[in-house]
Amino acid sequence: MSEPSILEGAEPFFFEGNEIGVLVSHGFTGSTQSMRDYGKALHAAGFTVSGPRLAGHGISPAAMAQTTAGDWIHSLEDAFETLSARCSKVFVTGLSMGGTLTLYMAGKYAERISGIVTVNATIAVGREEMGMIAFDRHAPEFVPGIGSDIKKPGVTELAYSEVPVAAIRQIYSLVGATRGLLSRVSCPALVIQSREDHIVEPQNGPNIVSALAKSPSVELQWLENSYHVATLDNDKEFISARAVDFIRRNAA
Repeated sequence: MSEPSILEGAEPFFFEGNEIGVLVSHGFTGSTQSMRDYGKALHAAGFTVSGPRLAGHGISPAAMAQTTAGDWIHSLEDAFETLSARCSKVFVTGLSMGGTLTLYMAGKYAERISGIVTVNATIAVGREEMGMIAFDRHAPEFVPGIGSDIKKPGVTELAYSEVPVAAIRQIYSLVGATRGLLSRVSCPALVIQSREDHIVEPQNGPNIVSALAKSPSVELQWLENSYHVATLDNDKEFISARAVDFIRRNAA
């Protein structure tokens, strides 16, 4: 049986640079398309950048339905190990669930990560409709997608048009595990949050800041002109510039 085809634009990327590595994670039902320009901007600053494709993503909703939160974590861990073998310092950054995965990694690998940048991450799902169907025995196999929450006209995220309900259950598992690890995060953090976000409750930003009590420094940066998929939105260049500045300061 042949391997399922990866959607055009959803391929993983790796940009060779200096000894400072940056691991970049896309979000739930999304793809590397949402992070590629961000990754290129980080690479332009000199860093070595890895953007893995999370298991089950960038193929089809049916493929995603066969994966678990553990599979998504393992995708990121594999890329992290490769990047760590190449670089003297590694930073992790991610959008949405990718930001949640960033926090998970920073908690689990506290001694090995030099800093993190989250963009519209979540540590509390907070969506009634997801809570209602996650464990409903009568729920359909798929529900409408949640991608492309973008303010800038004419920009579309490469994301699934449907969400597997099985994957929604996995989100709750990932968020729960991540919350349990937040007290272990001991690296500097830059928390970027859109004030208007129709997917993740904006209060997640301040809540993440409050939860990172062990971190030596936590910066909260609000975005005023982007919705959820901010790495493709009006503030994309600003996000890249803030991330580059943060990494340079904390890699010194």
